[in-house]
Amino acid sequence: MGRVIELMRQTIEEGRNAVRGLRTKQTNDLERAFTELRRELMADEQLELRLILEGATRELAPLIRDEIYSIGREALANAFRHSRATSVAIVMNYAWSAFTLVVSDNGCGIDTEIARMGRDGHWGLSGMRERAEKIGARLKVRSGAGAGTEVELVVPASVAFARKSAPRTKRWFTKSWREAG
Repeated sequence: MGRVIELMRQTIEEGRNAVRGLRTKQTNDLERAFTELRRELMADEQLELRLILEGATRELAPLIRDEIYSIGREALANAFRHSRATSVAIVMNYAWSAFTLVVSDNGCGIDTEIARMGRDGHWGLSGMRERAEKIGARLKVRSGAGAGTEVELVVPASVAFARKSAPRTKRWFTKSWREAG
């Protein structure tokens, strides 16, 4: 019975997260969405939250942006709720070859086996991995007891960035002439 209640709690939480994530779909502003999470997740106001942008900001493909947000949101939720960190950093790198998101904290860290395999009955880490795989991205979780945690998502540029449609070239029509005869 306890397991069923826990699964129901997680399902409800995932539903709430999905509804909250709709705001990102409308704004295309990951920076603001990530910084607003502190309030939404009721994180400790004493926690230092830093957002670092690297590279020239580029528009992300909408579906990819939504998956990046979901992965980043889960990483931040884990840092806020479980790490006992005093500092969390979000780095968003818009490089020519890839978009990279790194969420790191100076907290208590995650057991190596849990970081690798996830926790039975919990969807956080396994869900992040599934989302990353679905969009062709690479997800790494680095952690150690007392050493904090770093979650790194790398999305290849060919997938990450919105493609601008090529300007249409004018078509010059030619008239076919048939010889009368």
